[in-house]
Amino acid sequence: QVQLVESGGGLVQAGGSLRLSCAASGRTFSGYAMAWFRQAPGKEREFVAAISWNYGNTYYADSVKGRFTISRNNAKSPVYLQMNSLKPEDTAVYYCAARSGLVVTTTYGEYDYWGQGTQVTVSS
Repeated sequence: QVQLVESGGGLVQAGGSLRLSCAASGRTFSGYAMAWFRQAPGKEREFVAAISWNYGNTYYADSVKGRFTISRNNAKSPVYLQMNSLKPEDTAVYYCAARSGLVVTTTYGEYDYWGQGTQVTVSS
């Protein structure tokens, strides 16, 4: 059984930092693009960041560009989301996702595997 497990969420003041981790069990994700999405109460799930399977290409939502960094070392390592200069509007449940293939998309319906989510709360 394939599982993605997120960790690292919590409560932080505005301007602070958090690092989220996404670990996979049941398989490696060689050949899979990895992404982070988030969902705030009453809002749709939105794309945050993604990294291609060959680790070379990263993609970010405009709202987090310059503040968040997605990374992974290899297909067996966790995927990280370093979040700096956090704002109250970053408050949401953050989800890790995996998508088979070379194409990285920002559409949540096109991802094959999902984690259970981790809560990030940024206080003002």
